[in-house]
This record gives sequence, structure tokens and C-alpha cells, in this order.
Amino acid sequence: MSIQWFPGHMHLTRKAITERVKEIDVVIEMLDARLPGSSANPLLAELTSGKPTLKVVNKQDMADPERTALWLAHYNAQANTRAIPLDASDTAPARAIIAACRELAPNRGGMVKPMRVLICGIPNVGKSTLINTLMGKRSAKTGDEAGITRNEQRLALADDFYLYDTPGMLWPRIVVPESGFNLAASGAVGRNAYDDQEVALELLAKLKVAYPALLEGRYKLGLALEAVAAMPDEDLLEAIARKRGALAAGGHANWQKAAELLIADYRSHSIGRITLETPEMFGQWLAAGHKADAERQNRKKERGNKPSKPRKR
Repeated sequence: MSIQWFPGHMHLTRKAITERVKEIDVVIEMLDARLPGSSANPLLAELTSGKPTLKVVNKQDMADPERTALWLAHYNAQANTRAIPLDASDTAPARAIIAACRELAPNRGGMVKPMRVLICGIPNVGKSTLINTLMGKRSAKTGDEAGITRNEQRLALADDFYLYDTPGMLWPRIVVPESGFNLAASGAVGRNAYDDQEVALELLAKLKVAYPALLEGRYKLGLALEAVAAMPDEDLLEAIARKRGALAAGGHANWQKAAELLIADYRSHSIGRITLETPEMFGQWLAAGHKADAERQNRKKERGNKPSKPRKR
């Protein structure tokens, strides 16, 4: 299954970013620390090419700290880029964000040349919550649902520091299947774009290998960690269903309810600190995704070049 979600208002966001970026000094992209590669928008990279970029790796308190360190090193090694981690416990993140932006654009600042910063991110990455923290009030709507913010806002973090907020935006076509599932598991795409059971099984496939102890600790399966890692995904979801009482008539596992429970536990941090990808893993997925996409485009082109069959008379 390929997960795609690009509602109409995201086209408007794309246009707004294209116009606004012409006068922007620094671009802030908020990433989900649980899926930093999948939550980095390739369309945004295209629209803001050449601009200094600050990667704010948000929700680090919900992510695997060892993998977060790998991602920070990965982004900080890139030219014209800085990366900093944030989480819900950061009560005064403005200082770190302003300092990082000034490092990226040292020639901007003061009333004559105020710093102009664009903040972007995928839906439900925590951007509105961060802005409310920065401003000390409810400047932006928040919610555990993709697509809450719909309009651009201009906010003053300091006398010479203007922040332009944009609605959350995905990209028209997700070419990395693993990213689609990770984004769905995190709540970045609308509910009508994916099947809960398929997403839950893909999520379990990653968790049982990287975090079997967290699965055992959360669901008390009574299994050795090696057994958890080796169990087929469907059997593992059924075992979770039985442990959590997600049963249908006749004592059968209620697959839909079990899937919803697992996804909710992942999103709420109830399973533990989890990161679904490393830079190396994402790089491999991305290469495979681009290769498959190129092959698809070639097949489409070949079909278009074939002469049409003559109509029968």
C-alpha cells in the first residue's frame, strides 16, 4: 500500500512559501525526532534551496536518544545547516532558536536589517505548540490531528526577529513507502489516507527488531526477547490484542481495535522512547524509493510512446 495525503490547502501553502522565501534569511524546518528523515520535506528543500536552514528536531523526549544523536550529527555535517533538539520540557526555546538563526545569518539583525525567519514542518510535528511556547500565549491552534493550522502568521520573537509561520505541509507524492507508514503512525497524515491494520503491522515489524524489550515491557507477552523479535507480525498483533482484551465475538482477536491501540500507544509514548529510523536506514530507503520511482516513470513513458492499436471497423 502506498500512503499519500496532499489536501487542497497544501497547494496554497506551497505557493505561499514560494513567495515568502524570496525575502527570508533563515528557514526553520521542524522534524519529528521519532522519524527525522521521513518528516523532512523534500519539497521544502526544493522551494528553499540555498537558504540557511535550522533543523529543529522536536519531541526528542519521545525518541531514542542514541538515534537522536545520530540524526543531529547527520544534519550538522551538512553545509549551511544547523540542528538542535527540543522537547515539551523546553520552557524557553526562543533563546536557542534565535541564537542558532543568528549563527546561520550573522549579517542580519538590528532594526535596519531585522532577521526574517520562515518556520515550516509537516502536519502534527508540534510547530503550533512550539510557537505558543515562544510567544507565551496561544498564538496558534494546536491538536493531535493533521492539518490544524491553515493560514500564514507573522510573529515577533524580538524587536529585530520576525518569524513567519506556515501551515503544515507534506509533499505531493511520497516515493519512500517506509516514510508513508512512519508518517501515518505518527499522525502526520489524515485518517482517510491509510489503513490502521497495515500501519500497525508495519510499525510492529520495526519495533520487534529494534525495541523488543519495550514491546514486552508494555504488553507483558511473557516471551523471551528473541521470541518477540522472531514472531510474525500478525501473530504479534494478535498476542497484543489478547493481552489488551481487544477481542471480538467468539474470543477472536479484534484486529482493528488492536491496531488502533498499538498506534495510540506509540503516539502517546506509552511504549517508550522510540525512533523508527536511522540516517543509514533512511538513506537506503530513499535510494530504493528513487530507483523504483524512476522505473515507474520509465514504464509510464514507454506506454505513452507505444502506438495505439487501430480501431476495429
